[in-house]
Amino acid sequence: MKSQKIFEYGAPLQEVNEETPTPHGKQILLRVIHCGVCHSDVHVHDGFFRLDDQDKLDIRARRNLPFTLGHEVFGEVVAIGPDVNDISIGDRRAVYPWIGCGDCPTCHRDEEYLCEKSDRVIGLSTNGGYSDHLIVPDPKYLLEVGGINPGLAATYMCSGLTAFAAINQVSGMGVKDNVLILGLGGVGMSGLQIARAILDANLFAADIDDTKLSIASNMGIETFNSSENTCVRDIQRRTNGVTAVVDFVGSQDTAAMALKVIRRGGEYIIVGLYGGAIKLPLATVALRAISIKGVLTGSINDARAVISLARDGKLSPIPITERPLTDATNVLEDLKKGTVTGRVILSP
Repeated sequence: MKSQKIFEYGAPLQEVNEETPTPHGKQILLRVIHCGVCHSDVHVHDGFFRLDDQDKLDIRARRNLPFTLGHEVFGEVVAIGPDVNDISIGDRRAVYPWIGCGDCPTCHRDEEYLCEKSDRVIGLSTNGGYSDHLIVPDPKYLLEVGGINPGLAATYMCSGLTAFAAINQVSGMGVKDNVLILGLGGVGMSGLQIARAILDANLFAADIDDTKLSIASNMGIETFNSSENTCVRDIQRRTNGVTAVVDFVGSQDTAAMALKVIRRGGEYIIVGLYGGAIKLPLATVALRAISIKGVLTGSINDARAVISLARDGKLSPIPITERPLTDATNVLEDLKKGTVTGRVILSP
């Protein structure tokens, strides 16, 4: 089995050849066909999340090195454990990676993705899909995605899923409400697609990249370049206040912008993990009756909902670029630089 592994945080990944594992119990062995590269992978590769200009959240204790990244996986079943009876060799499936401990109250609410005890999240705390094979602990985490492009199906397990969970927070809004999608990277572009599919509200998008804004414009979305000095004023004039901002960047600058453009009673939903701090007088939260929410990702039922939307033709494909697994380090660097449009998928 060949994998691209972290041996030192922040250093180039290294290729490792090791024995292909044998599945036990309810485990399944997949041959990895595609693995999406997520911006979370950049943070895990660094070993920290940036909290502000000085402070960092150290996340190195969550895994042992060497470690294999990759949590957006589509693959083919090549071996099954003796206790597996509801999946067959040769089946092709997407992998739901957000696996909890299974015993805590959070997991019993079907919110495994929020489990604080788990050390089983694929590609974040247990070895993931930057490899040609992957062990999945139970067949219930394998989702049938027939009719969907396999590369897209892989990305739906994080970017699509997270985008759905975020947009679903504002799903009750109607035709007189305005929703701003802030940031059009891989997850943001998925969010825009999902928003078009499930929201009745007026949609707007903002980003600093004219190429990404052009893609949104071609979808019929009114856009704003957030690097322009007049951006906040232009959004306020056009919308008379935004009902909800879904921030797929999550930086200090995007937070400041979002809090300026939302109207009274509006919602600010933070998805991105770029880093920084929100600075606002606490009294204004109550006086403006605004809500600030965080979205990590979504449940396995949310993942099924994304797959259903895609099958029904309600999601246009986001731009996908396929690159070889051996190019994983370069892809992470491209993500850091912000030069990736849509999603890159690695193929062993």
